[in-house]
Amino acid sequence: MSRSTFRLLVAVGAVLAMLVPTLASAAPKGPAWFVDESALPFDGLPGVDAEQYWGVERGAGYRMEVPDDWNGSLVMWAHGFRGEGLELTVDNHPLRSYLLANGYAWAASSYSENDYAVDVGVRDTERLTRVFRRQVGRPDITYVTGASMGGHVVARSIEQYPSRYDAAMPICGVLGDYELFDYFLDYNVAAQQLALGTSTYPVGANYLTDTVPTIKANLEAVPGGWPSVLNADGQAFKQLVELRSGGDRPNFDEAWYFWNTFPSFGGSAPGDFTFGLGTGDGTVGNERGIAAENIGIDYQLDLDPATSPAEAAFNDGIVRVEAANRLRNSMSLNRPSPIVTGDIDVPVLTLHNLGDLFVPFHNEVVYAQEVADAGNSDLLVQRAIRGVNHCGFTGTELATAFADLATWVEDGQRPAGDVVLDPAVVSAPDYGCRFTDSATPGGHVLATPCP
Repeated sequence: MSRSTFRLLVAVGAVLAMLVPTLASAAPKGPAWFVDESALPFDGLPGVDAEQYWGVERGAGYRMEVPDDWNGSLVMWAHGFRGEGLELTVDNHPLRSYLLANGYAWAASSYSENDYAVDVGVRDTERLTRVFRRQVGRPDITYVTGASMGGHVVARSIEQYPSRYDAAMPICGVLGDYELFDYFLDYNVAAQQLALGTSTYPVGANYLTDTVPTIKANLEAVPGGWPSVLNADGQAFKQLVELRSGGDRPNFDEAWYFWNTFPSFGGSAPGDFTFGLGTGDGTVGNERGIAAENIGIDYQLDLDPATSPAEAAFNDGIVRVEAANRLRNSMSLNRPSPIVTGDIDVPVLTLHNLGDLFVPFHNEVVYAQEVADAGNSDLLVQRAIRGVNHCGFTGTELATAFADLATWVEDGQRPAGDVVLDPAVVSAPDYGCRFTDSATPGGHVLATPCP
């Protein structure tokens, strides 16, 4: 809605609030998610003629923006994980300036819930496309874009609503659905098994303060050597993490150092980020039952695919966790982590950092295989970027990717991408160089220089 409409409805709403009886006793129990409507209005960009809209639709806040020279295309934005806070907030599209300058309208929803609620994000994003049609008009082309958990929203959206979207661009996305949580499990139980000779899941309350320091001490070659100076078991653990996070590839050494030195998560110490991801009880969002599993996983501790005696002993000893079958096999959207099948019928272009160890490159491998199994590889283009951060892309990388996707949709010209399913290609020294923006200062800290 426009600013004038917003002010009128606020006044009308205040009057109606005094006339309509409350129905608190009939309200369903659950988190008291809320939108601060005073935070929804936003200003236009200097020098850009565009109309801004905002409001709340079925509990989800939204923003939309349409340039005066609208080209008829709409670009949806699906945000990532917000944590468990009760306030629902809206992001402007990260390509806002580029989109408006090129005639594109955009829209973004807060979703009506936080937490890992992909099902909610899918529904609320689709619902916002209908709000746009009512308030602005029917777009000729609708793109859906999103990051991290929002990438999961995007991947599921084009399967759930195949007639609503014309193309998709998930970036740093959770495209492997439940396999992301398998990776969190792998990292932690493997570290325990190698360092302590035993492994448990879920972990105890003092895992980060008592167990993790012991794990690090037992995997380093000298006191204080973690994560750079490792003994044989520490090297084996590092290799296992590389293989389980996307395979032998450039930029992993820098990623290993970054993720085990700087970030923290959920109160963990700096560098304990991925350990912190393993401290939960195995559930996802509001779903009951353990989501992660490692049944049938053959862990490798080196690059030789043959199983060595050490690997056999490791696989025999590591704790095995089985997920609730109904979570991973149900095709229902009513799951916090809905299944992604690869059954796509619109063009999809993805971006992923090779060194992302939060939502690792393995997600791209899983998605590529699923799309191939569904016979849709001609509709998928993937781009590997040399970076270590989660969703850390330059504006040039994002704008170039979207422009190439638009050209594909509008002119039928399929853009170039990187091979993901051939390990020999992925491990090559120049992998990830083709689409990495190395010119932007500070764009990719700790990125391996291209040959």
